[in-house]
Parts: sequence; C-alpha cells; structure tokens
Amino acid sequence: MSTYERAPDNAYSTSPGALDPTREQVHQFAPQTHPVLLGYLFWIIGFTGAHRFYYGKPLTGALWFFTGGLLLVGWIVDVFLIPAMSEEAESRYPPRATDYSLAWVLLVFLGIFGAHRFYMGKFVTGLVYLLTGGLFGIGYVYDICTLNEQIKFS
Repeated sequence: MSTYERAPDNAYSTSPGALDPTREQVHQFAPQTHPVLLGYLFWIIGFTGAHRFYYGKPLTGALWFFTGGLLLVGWIVDVFLIPAMSEEAESRYPPRATDYSLAWVLLVFLGIFGAHRFYMGKFVTGLVYLLTGGLFGIGYVYDICTLNEQIKFS
C-alpha cells in the first residue's frame, strides 16, 4: 500500500477513509474580510491608528492616534504584526453581504459625507452625515471605532 491513498468517490462519506478538510483548507477558499494588503495601505497612515481600527482594535487604535503610533516605534513594529492582526480579524469577522474592506475605504476617505453609511444601506443616517459633516465629526469617530461590529451584526 502506498503512502498516498485514493480518496473515496463520495467525499462526504463518514467512512474512516473519507476526506476531512482542515480549517486551513476551508479558510483557503473563503473570501477575505480583512486583507493584509489593505492593512499595509492603512499602515502608511498608521501613526493615526487607522490599521488598528481596521483590524478591530479600537483601544490600541485610539492609543496610536493620541501618541503618534507610540512615538512611531509601535508603528514600525506593526509592520511585522499586520499579518497576525489580519488573521485574527479574519476569524473574528465572518464574511457578510457588506464588504468590510470597501466599507472601510469609504469611511476613511468619504466618511464625513456618509458614503460608508449609504453603502451599508443606512440611507437615513447617510443623509444626516452628508448634511452635517458626519454629525459634526462625532458620528465619524463613532463609526471608526465600531464599523467592524456594525457590519458583523448587520
């Protein structure tokens, strides 16, 4: 008998020789919710904590914002931590109809106008944001801290 055994014709069989995909194999085909590339793009402005907010870490994101990425030292260390942060966010935030990455790009660049709210189907608050500059900036800050959770529970 060779080292490699032939998979059964019925891969969903419960027989001992049936294929049992590992978590990594299943994860390989699932759509990414928080890609590493976008994390690195947010890292470029990371001394503001943007990449940390993106990966669902609002407390350290606020810390990075108020300390300039912990005086830029933490910001540089984060270059090496982004892949792990991405993997953690992938496991915490399941895929939804609303794309996390697109919502975040809209929030970061057009959030004061409510573009991310319109994208998520929240038309009333999107219009309020459009007319009030993100509810005078307070709603914008709220969304930066909670956007992942809003999408996760939508």
